Amino acid sequence: MDCSHLRFCDRKSVIDLTQLQALLKLGAFWATERKIEDLNIAIENSEPVISVWDNQKLIGFARATSDGIYRATIWDVVIDLEYRGAGLGRKLVETVLSHPRMNKVERIYLTTTHQQSFYERIGFEANSSTTMVLYNQPIAKVQALEAHYQELIGG
Repeated sequence: MDCSHLRFCDRKSVIDLTQLQALLKLGAFWATERKIEDLNIAIENSEPVISVWDNQKLIGFARATSDGIYRATIWDVVIDLEYRGAGLGRKLVETVLSHPRMNKVERIYLTTTHQQSFYERIGFEANSSTTMVLYNQPIAKVQALEAHYQELIGG
């Protein structure tokens, strides 16, 4: 596949949320039910956000969150099914890793269900010692936590 006309972009403002939702629905089993308003929040709170375009068509996406020095996590790496196998996924992850917000970070994490070997070829290693998760709380508990937080900070 000739990929010379494809372009990578690091501007959040160009992300078409409708196209992103469709890309995730078709190419990312973990993100099939994501709402546009939630995707917008995730993008706003991520840096870098990298997209891949074939003219006006969004064909790839990845984002990261980071403190810029100690820890970072890569999220939502996806390539359109029709474009897989051409090295775009690797280039997408490498673009995220080389971003100024990421390139000095001590440890970069990601979670994957079926693509361990793909990420190992990029340099990631299995890490069973840090796997913990806190699942989202029911809204009543979230409201109680917010009230508790306000008490703690004197607000």
